[in-house]
Amino acid sequence: MKVVLKQDVKGIGKKDQLVEVSDGYGRNFLLPRKLAVEASASAVNDIKNKESAKQHHAEVELEEAKAAAAKIDGKTVTLHAKAGQGGRLFGAVTAKDIAEAVEKQLGQQMDKRKFVLDHEIKNYGRYEIAVKVYPGVSAKLAVAVEE
Repeated sequence: MKVVLKQDVKGIGKKDQLVEVSDGYGRNFLLPRKLAVEASASAVNDIKNKESAKQHHAEVELEEAKAAAAKIDGKTVTLHAKAGQGGRLFGAVTAKDIAEAVEKQLGQQMDKRKFVLDHEIKNYGRYEIAVKVYPGVSAKLAVAVEE
């Protein structure tokens, strides 16, 4: 018996998956507990529609990520901070500070977790940092720390 799972079933499959089960298991366990529905033409068609919609949303997210990466790639963001005598900052420049500066200066809203800081920024100067916008999509951003 072919059924379409409505929920994840351990040992059988995941939600919205078309699986072959024994007739007794399908009729006596899966169908009465509403864990699955029989694999009719409309149920199979619904699965295909959900898959295509999911794929379309992933493609749209990827295009948006590429556009965001192109907008900030190679740009420079300037941050102002106070420092002591040796040019050492009071505190450090954090990813949150960089995210706020990118939003203010470049007009691109980014999550602070997207910025990859290899080491802490504790001195004046210019730093190159990586921005992981989306899996497989990244950009380089220059951060200039000034007085």
